[in-house]
Amino acid sequence: MERLVHDAVRAGETPGAVVVIGHDQKIVYRLVYGRRACVPVPEALTWGTRFDMASLTKPTMTALAVMQLVEQGRLGVDDRVSRYFPEFSSHGKGEISVRLLMTHYSGLPPDLPLDDPWTGKAEGIRRAMESGLINPPGEKFVYSDINYIVLGLLVEKLSGLPLDRYAQSHILEPLGMTESCYRPAEELRPITAPTQYDEHGEMLRGVVHDPTARRMGGVAGHAGLFSDAHDMSIYAQALLDRLKDRSSRFPLRRETLLLMITPQQPAGKTELRGLGWDIDTHYSSPRGDVFSRNSFGHTGFTGTSLWIDPDSDSYVLILTNRVHPSGGHSVVRLRHDVATAAGRALGLSVEAQAGSKGV
Repeated sequence: MERLVHDAVRAGETPGAVVVIGHDQKIVYRLVYGRRACVPVPEALTWGTRFDMASLTKPTMTALAVMQLVEQGRLGVDDRVSRYFPEFSSHGKGEISVRLLMTHYSGLPPDLPLDDPWTGKAEGIRRAMESGLINPPGEKFVYSDINYIVLGLLVEKLSGLPLDRYAQSHILEPLGMTESCYRPAEELRPITAPTQYDEHGEMLRGVVHDPTARRMGGVAGHAGLFSDAHDMSIYAQALLDRLKDRSSRFPLRRETLLLMITPQQPAGKTELRGLGWDIDTHYSSPRGDVFSRNSFGHTGFTGTSLWIDPDSDSYVLILTNRVHPSGGHSVVRLRHDVATAAGRALGLSVEAQAGSKGV
C-alpha cells in the first residue's frame, strides 16, 4: 500500500494521499503521506487535513437528504420533477422523475454551460430549470451535475432549509461529523488542502473547486462538502453498521438505504446505479479487482473516493488532491490498485467476488 501511494506521489499524480481501510467495525489501516500543499510554500499532509470532497457530496449528502424525504413520505422516487418545479418541464423534460435524476438517466447534459461569465444561485437555478436534453429521458447513462443541482433544490423546497443547513441538522450532526461543513470558515483554511488556481490566478483554499458550485455561492447538490478522513470514516462505518443491522447513528432506515445501494436504473440498462451510489459503471475503478459486485461507492473530481463492500464488511477511503496546484493529474489507477491491494490483504479473491451473495 505504501509503495502504491509513494509511487503515485513520485510520479506527480498527486501531492499526497490519506488512505483508510475499515474492516469488521474498525480502522485496520491508515496512511498519511506527502503534502497538503506545494505552493506557495510546501505543507505536510496530516490526518486532520480537510479536503474538498467534490462529487462525494452527491451520494453522502444530497442523495441521503432526498431519501430522508422519501422515507418521510414527502417525496416519491418516481414523482415527476415538474410536479415540484413546473418550469422544469420545458424542452421535453416533463417526464423526468426523481429516480432518473438520482441514477443519471435523465437525459440532461453533464453540466451547466460555463462559457459566459454568469454568476449567482438564482441564475444557476434558472439555467438548470431551462436546460435542454441531450438524450431522451431513460435512454442512456450520462453523469450529470445538473441532476444533483436539481435534487438539491428539491431538498430545499420540501424542507424549507438551505441545503447546507439541512445537511448540518439532519446528516452531519446526527452522525457526529463535527469536522465537516460547506463553506469552511476562514480560520479553517490553514488545515484545508488548497486545490488549484482559479480563472483569476488565485489559489482556491476553503473555497469549492467546482466552478458551477462556486458560481452558485459554494453550496449545491452536486458539490460543496468539505471533510476529512476522520469524519468520512465515521460516515462509512455508520452506513455499514446500518446495512448489517448493528447499532448505528446513520440517519436512514435499512430498507431505504438498500434502495440507494442496489441497482435502480431503467430496466435493461447495463450501467448500474443506485439512488445516489455508483455500483457498476465505467466510473467504478475504485472497486479494484476483488471487492464484490454488491459493493458500491463514488468518486470526486478533486481526487476523493469512497468504496464500501458490505459482503466483506469493509470500506476503502482515499483522499487525494490531484488538482493541486494546476490540475491535469489522474488518480484512477491509484484508486484501483489501492482497492485491489486492500481487498487482497483482507483475504478476498476474484473467485470469492464471483460467489458473493449480497448484503
